[in-house]
Amino acid sequence: MQTTIAFFGGIYNNYLALESAIADAHARHVSQMYCLGDLGAFGPYPDRVFPLLIENEIQTVQGNYDHSIGNALEDCQCGYTDPRDNHFAAISYDYTLHNTSPENREWMKKLPEEIRFTWEDKTILLCHGSPRKTNEFLWESTTSTAFLERLVNEQNADIILGTHTGLHWHRRLSNNRHFINVGVLGRPENDGTTNVWYTLLHLKTEGNGQENDSVSVEFIPVVYDHERLAREMDSENIPAEFIETIRTGWWTTCLEVLPAKERRTGKY
Repeated sequence: MQTTIAFFGGIYNNYLALESAIADAHARHVSQMYCLGDLGAFGPYPDRVFPLLIENEIQTVQGNYDHSIGNALEDCQCGYTDPRDNHFAAISYDYTLHNTSPENREWMKKLPEEIRFTWEDKTILLCHGSPRKTNEFLWESTTSTAFLERLVNEQNADIILGTHTGLHWHRRLSNNRHFINVGVLGRPENDGTTNVWYTLLHLKTEGNGQENDSVSVEFIPVVYDHERLAREMDSENIPAEFIETIRTGWWTTCLEVLPAKERRTGKY
């Protein structure tokens, strides 16, 4: 028996990519879809995201963006320290805040900070950045396996899934435990391609359904109408730097937060 679950991260107002990812996940006959937060930022028309989540019964974790928008805070609590990163973060936050309806703000305000569920004998924990802190950046190149082992032990979890960094990755830990960054649907992965990503978690029980179970992770590229998104961003006077990223697949903003290894793979 195999159960497949879909996980979406960082929507960033990219309702077109979310729509395509949902259709793709349905075609793969997933049993459930989850979103790990940060519904707004970067793209146009924030209110177009919510019907897709609600109508498809996608359980959603509250990201730092969702907490800020829901409570009408002054900034996105994104965790940036560089002035240029914060400059562009403020532009996207102000746009999203002023274009999200009161009803949808209230919906975000009530989202849970984490979701836990079990499959067979495994505890699965969904968070945004990390279980320790909503806006914590856990990068593949700088996050040690020893730290992740400690994290799953402290959280009493077998599988932890998060997002926040914008880059997907997976680390297999001892005793068939896992840490997974599910990637984001909101913008490309700074690799020169225009597709975005979501994650499938395959949970398989073999034999007679006793102790012999296995876990596998699959990262799924999503092709969507990125040119339409770019045109809509332009019509909403969203910065040209953001539009360039959608059209080229290279990040032009929020670069200073990247560790050296992750930044070297990009164009800028």
